[in-house]
Amino acid sequence: MSWLLNLYETYQSNLDRVGKIELKANEQLFMLLPISHTTQTAHIEVRVTENGEFHSAEVVDKGGANTVIPTTEESASRTSGVVAYPLHDKLGYVAGDYADYGGSRRNEEQYAAYIQQLQDWALSSHATSKVKSIYTYLNKRTLIRDLVRERILFLDENQRLIEKWDERAERLYGEKPPLFSVLVGEAESAFVRFTVRSADRQLLPVWEDPEMYDSFIRYYNEKLGDVDLCYVTGQRLPITERHANKIRNAADKAKLISANDTSGFTFRGRFRESRNAASISYEVSQKAHNALKWLINRQGKIIGQRVFLVWGNDAIQMPPPEDDFYSIDPRPAEQKIISEVHTDFAREVAKALDGYRNRSTGSKETNVNIMILDSATTGRMAVLYYRNMDKELYLDRLAEWHSTCMWLHQYRKDEAGNWVKFFGAPATRDIAYAAYGSRVKDELVKGLIERMIPCIVDGRRIPRDILDSVFRRATSPVSMEPWEWEKTLSIACALINREYKGGFNVGLNESLNDRDYLFGRLLAVADVFERAALEDNRATNAIRYMNAFARHPARTWSTIYSALQPHMTKLGVKATYWTKIIDEVASRIPVEEFNNKPLSHLYLLGFYSQRHALYQKKKENESDYSENNQGVMNDDNA
Repeated sequence: MSWLLNLYETYQSNLDRVGKIELKANEQLFMLLPISHTTQTAHIEVRVTENGEFHSAEVVDKGGANTVIPTTEESASRTSGVVAYPLHDKLGYVAGDYADYGGSRRNEEQYAAYIQQLQDWALSSHATSKVKSIYTYLNKRTLIRDLVRERILFLDENQRLIEKWDERAERLYGEKPPLFSVLVGEAESAFVRFTVRSADRQLLPVWEDPEMYDSFIRYYNEKLGDVDLCYVTGQRLPITERHANKIRNAADKAKLISANDTSGFTFRGRFRESRNAASISYEVSQKAHNALKWLINRQGKIIGQRVFLVWGNDAIQMPPPEDDFYSIDPRPAEQKIISEVHTDFAREVAKALDGYRNRSTGSKETNVNIMILDSATTGRMAVLYYRNMDKELYLDRLAEWHSTCMWLHQYRKDEAGNWVKFFGAPATRDIAYAAYGSRVKDELVKGLIERMIPCIVDGRRIPRDILDSVFRRATSPVSMEPWEWEKTLSIACALINREYKGGFNVGLNESLNDRDYLFGRLLAVADVFERAALEDNRATNAIRYMNAFARHPARTWSTIYSALQPHMTKLGVKATYWTKIIDEVASRIPVEEFNNKPLSHLYLLGFYSQRHALYQKKKENESDYSENNQGVMNDDNA
């Protein structure tokens, strides 16, 4: 119950945001829903006057279709039975004249249930003028007629409502009207929302009006009964056995809490009634689920319908564990003070996270919640992972992860679309691409992220199969495009560095005499040397034989070194620089270790660091040459 309690407390601490519309990055609207409310995708908007007369109607654009609607316990979980929403509902429920245009007896039952419930609200002491106006109009039973007159709906030659736009309808009216372009099913299933227009003042849409929210909440609270002990709050409150769905989106039918097994009685043998297993109050259920929906919309990440969510009790926004360091600190690597000392970068990480440490609402609880949700079936959802931990500990663990799983990366773009270099840990999604390829299915991606999160927040070791998979792909550059291999290589180096507790840096460690590290350095020298000698962009022999080199280093090195001889002959004296480096590195490998024993992961760090050092040296030389030539040119011009 701890996750339910923390969601409930999150709702309570954000009461000032209830009912306020917010905007996603993709321009979609969302809000922290009031209790007794849910969201629905509307297809038709009907406007009525304050006197209860028809005003106008239109088909709702997809961008503005998401609508906040009041709901009861029964309607929130309705399936095939006749259960009406209190105000906005499908055309089959709200149209009293449906039977006059070919409707069935079921439509009459639906309307009767709907109008009776709406009447009860409209005649209560909690009703607003808008509710009364909408009730007055719908009680006249003229909705279908009005929508036909507005050319929202259409009739066939027998004056029956056209449910689907087929060839016969096209012959009568021509091209498909807007409603049937946004509607998947029949016209009966079109969801209708209502609002009120005034001749002398501007009124808020009904689904955005806080007064309407409060009106229904007060009205419906009087209908609640069956008081029992709430297992979450420890108070005696009205209990519910019907809990919310639509957690991930408006079409989501999966529930986190369900107790509707009245045939199999899966609770029998342990409990007398289903509520004995978990007695949850209506208020807690509503607030917790609405908080969860809000958090998912606000900052959750969904991969293959699996939800990854992180939020703070005292400050909602927290850095997710699955992000890379560039998402936390988007400054390029050139703008950071990075030395060869690991502790210097650790200080940079700590500095970037200080902003989150200082965010607080002043509450006593300073915890962070990490939650992973997914559903195996359409009707049931499960909490796959949940962790509630101290905020300071969480940020310390993040800092430790980003400063130990650290390497230099160049696969991100800034807002201007330019490639940027950044230090730190890669995103878990990118680790999945490095392990399984860029065309990997979402099922594998979400599974890997779930397995990586405990490594980040609990300090566990990276699973061996993930590490080995990334290593194998980084050692097989010919199977990838150059950009993909470079990305895979830097991610592999970051993960390997994590295995050594962040003990390595991008800068070359010339004092390290580890056999595998030295073999990696040899391969890097051969690659850069041949690249400098080649006149085209074809792959070097060092890159082509990289996989074989990792499995049989001594034998493969002989092949690679032999392939370098023509380039040495061609370059003559200029090749001396390269041969000196090769001789110096090779001489440090003991004779007995210069064999075909497969190389460990460490050789990739030696390869990367040596190659990086050589390219940096080349840039420095080119810079010095350019400065010297500029000086000569200036002298000549003088």
